[in-house]
Amino acid sequence: MDRLDSLVVAARAGGDWAFARLWEELAGPVAGYLRARGVDDVDDVTSEVFLAAFEGIQRFEGDGARFRSWLFTIAHHRGVDGLRGQIKAGGQEAYFEDLDRRTVPSAEETSLDHLQSDEVRTALAALTAEQRDVVLLRFVADLSLDEVAAITGRNAGAVKQLQRRGIHRLRHHLNGAIATDPITSVPALPIAEL
Repeated sequence: MDRLDSLVVAARAGGDWAFARLWEELAGPVAGYLRARGVDDVDDVTSEVFLAAFEGIQRFEGDGARFRSWLFTIAHHRGVDGLRGQIKAGGQEAYFEDLDRRTVPSAEETSLDHLQSDEVRTALAALTAEQRDVVLLRFVADLSLDEVAAITGRNAGAVKQLQRRGIHRLRHHLNGAIATDPITSVPALPIAEL
């Protein structure tokens, strides 16, 4: 049983300390995911995600990986709701213009530091909303194809296609920003570090 599994078991049994540890382990990736999606008030939405998880933990069934997937499902839905509110408040054009100007503050986890790069933010903004969702859920949230398919309401084949197109578009936009491996012509920087 890995650490996340045991924390989920303890949290389901009423261990507030365990849920606090789940927060410590997963708040950074959730916030990074929401931030990269363009959610305005990342801290508030991250708190809403964990509050919803806390309220539903007694009904939750599954291991640590399933909990992570469930948590990002909540984050995805809260993020969509937040973006809809932003678009209604400022108009769709204002939202997409603002997406290019957003700055990404330091993320809690080192792997999310690359989201601060102007090149990465510009490249993410150039993706379609569907591609961006898939790329972020796959490589920032570290979810499987099947988990992303369940969250986004698509089949695994569609997720794989969106991922392929999104990575292709990211590579195109990051063209000279990432050194490539001379043997494979693949970026030397793992996409997971975006």
